[in-house]
Amino acid sequence: MYIGSPKELAKGEARVAMTPDSASQLQKLGYRCVIETGAGQLAGFSDELYRTAGVTVVDTAAALYGTADVIAKVRPPEEREIPWLVKGKTLISFFYPAQNRNLLEAVRATGASAIAMDMVPRISRAQKMDALSSMANVAGYRAVIEAGNNFGRFFTGQMTAAGKIPPAKVLVIGAGVAGLAAIGTAVSLGAITFAFDVRPEVAEQIKSMGAQFVFLDFTEEQQDGAASGGYASPSSPQFREKQLEKFRELAPTLDIVITTALIPGREAPKLWLADMVAAMKPGSVIIDLAAERGGNCDLTVVDQRIVSANGVVVIGYTDFPSRMAAQSSMLYATNIRHMIADLTPAKDGNIVHNMQDDVIRGATVVFGGEITFPPPPPKIRAIAAQKPPEGPKESTPAEKRALEVERFRKATRQQVSLLALGALFVLLIGVFAPPVFMGHFIVFALACFVGFQVIWGVSHALHTPLMAITNAISGIIIIGALLQITGGGGLVTSLAAVSVAIATINIVGGFMVTRRMLNMFRKS
Repeated sequence: MYIGSPKELAKGEARVAMTPDSASQLQKLGYRCVIETGAGQLAGFSDELYRTAGVTVVDTAAALYGTADVIAKVRPPEEREIPWLVKGKTLISFFYPAQNRNLLEAVRATGASAIAMDMVPRISRAQKMDALSSMANVAGYRAVIEAGNNFGRFFTGQMTAAGKIPPAKVLVIGAGVAGLAAIGTAVSLGAITFAFDVRPEVAEQIKSMGAQFVFLDFTEEQQDGAASGGYASPSSPQFREKQLEKFRELAPTLDIVITTALIPGREAPKLWLADMVAAMKPGSVIIDLAAERGGNCDLTVVDQRIVSANGVVVIGYTDFPSRMAAQSSMLYATNIRHMIADLTPAKDGNIVHNMQDDVIRGATVVFGGEITFPPPPPKIRAIAAQKPPEGPKESTPAEKRALEVERFRKATRQQVSLLALGALFVLLIGVFAPPVFMGHFIVFALACFVGFQVIWGVSHALHTPLMAITNAISGIIIIGALLQITGGGGLVTSLAAVSVAIATINIVGGFMVTRRMLNMFRKS
């Protein structure tokens, strides 16, 4: 069978559903690949690269649809592409069936099958095919880059001869895939980053990335959206009021706001209202990643950059993945390849449309001349919501005092016991050992005790500077060993020689480490 990718017809779309690398992998599954000339040009993939990968390049979309049994696209098919879909062909693309009922009916009438990459169920096994997450990841990263381009100032704070530059303050609303990508990018650029989400289980993820989670003072029970496939659920009116109140409080302090809040099948909720925009500083930037569904900001205009009356830039672009077409195409083509791999269990180049498979059934919107959307709930549930771990319970002053007293008593008992055992051990030795030995032994024991007490309380970061002290101690050891090396008895001489050797190694190594440490602070 042939798999083909036509040139995208949507205005401004630069992505392509097949890259030379993914074509090579598809050929290993037994397929032949075909692509329309110029389909990958805007993404940086020339026709020559495809030919080198063994892909057949055809001149027109009509020729491609006539040759290919499986058509892989990025955008939903345009009206003029529908007649090229005939019975027996399979279309794989973003489809958005809930918003494109007429398109569903048109594809059904052709007899072709349609697999919507935006309908891949969010279960663990299907993560490799989750094209929505792939594109959201790119969009979140690009949103921060776009914000920086329009902000015109540093993200990270700096101390310069000309004065202090404060770090930018960024708020990310919605901590899905796009939100987390935006958080990671903003944090890595040095901005003070805040994030908000209605799902409490993402607070740990946000904190682990170095951002601050925005908590609400809301005591009523709020529905957890993760139980419905990991997406946020609609908030109650009371929760929304608390949410907007918190945003109004933060608005005057922020430099950049990135909104990513979307609920599948619904219009984007309005979360950043006009009065919040008016409260922001001139030159601040709002990036609305929900613009395609109406936007989270009151002032968002789809596919436009506007400036509010008080100088706030509001960006409602809907083509962020296309602005990084090479990376987006590579990720999307990989998602397509994994979907086709699941459709080809025998790896013999033939599609097997198994409607008993949760992933294939969930993504299939038209099959066998019938509309199969919406799909039944998957047998395997999406990743379940996890109860956020409870923070450590704060002790009362009385409990803290009692704990400190108990620790002191325990440490005292331990030290008294050790001292008593040590005294008994010394008395036992003193019964049999000569007085000269006991004098040296007690000095040795005291030296060990004092050394342990001194070193034990020192931070690990200061262990290297302590090498200079150990050099001096090793010098004392060498003096003692040299006095004994000429003494009588082979055992004493041997032990003294070993002491000299070990102490010499310690001294030489100590000076070398100390010298390297000092060189770190020396100007070249």
